[in-house]
Amino acid sequence: MINPTLTGDSAGGEWTTTLRPVSGWFDIHLAELWRYRDLIALFVKRDFVAVYRQTVLGPLWYLIQPLLTTLVFTIIFGQVAKISTDGLPQILFYLSGFVAWRYFSDCLTKTSNTFVGNAHLFGKVYFPRLTVPISVVLSNLIAFVIQVALFLCFWGYFAVKDADIHFKPLLILLPLIVLQMAFLGLGCGIIISSLTTKYRDLAQLVGFGTQLWMYATPVVYPMSIVPKKWYWLMALNPMAPLIEFFRYTFLGVGEVNALNLLVSFIMTLLILALGIVLFSRIEKSFMDTV
Repeated sequence: MINPTLTGDSAGGEWTTTLRPVSGWFDIHLAELWRYRDLIALFVKRDFVAVYRQTVLGPLWYLIQPLLTTLVFTIIFGQVAKISTDGLPQILFYLSGFVAWRYFSDCLTKTSNTFVGNAHLFGKVYFPRLTVPISVVLSNLIAFVIQVALFLCFWGYFAVKDADIHFKPLLILLPLIVLQMAFLGLGCGIIISSLTTKYRDLAQLVGFGTQLWMYATPVVYPMSIVPKKWYWLMALNPMAPLIEFFRYTFLGVGEVNALNLLVSFIMTLLILALGIVLFSRIEKSFMDTV
């Protein structure tokens, strides 16, 4: 695996490309990723357009999927299981949790296939390999924004109906929470992607493991119903405080704990750092094993 370094004088029209092997445990070059921003934009367009190409409803599926999932959650967990939603309208409660969780889970599952799914491309031409998972995170962000807009439509409807919902001032911190969800999904995804180059069984467990993780996160239930003795376990789940924060900022109900958010942030940084280290090491020789 090689990294090119451009040197020279652009005014003279001459550039020298220095090729050197990837070295070190944390070999990532942000400047190089920035130089390939046009390629990232192309990958984003490819990922966003290709998902529902040749489908009848096309991009409408970005709205239909959260609506159908919310309907199922409302019937099963709200009407049948009678799980509390802390007094919030059930549709808003489940839709808010699902939209936030869906962004994270899509980032995780789609980046977990980076090496195996793009081996044919990686083996033909050089470009920073991290451009692929980064483009996945950005294309998922577009879908996330669309689904948040759908959620806000329902929020406006219930607000007009005098439901007890209201924005919180902490809403201004929401971009940071979304960024953390992206980093967490990216970190987990590239860790799995790095490991699946040798252990293909992991690819079969990603979907199942993500589903289990969702039920260990307050997506279909509020933190208020979790017994106090299990709070320590929820604190080890970096997505739990993020989902609660997302719901709290929009609906005014939820448990926002600064310590849990700090622990979640530290865990996210550690997972992302571990992912980049593994990614940097594996990309040098993955073509021999894929």
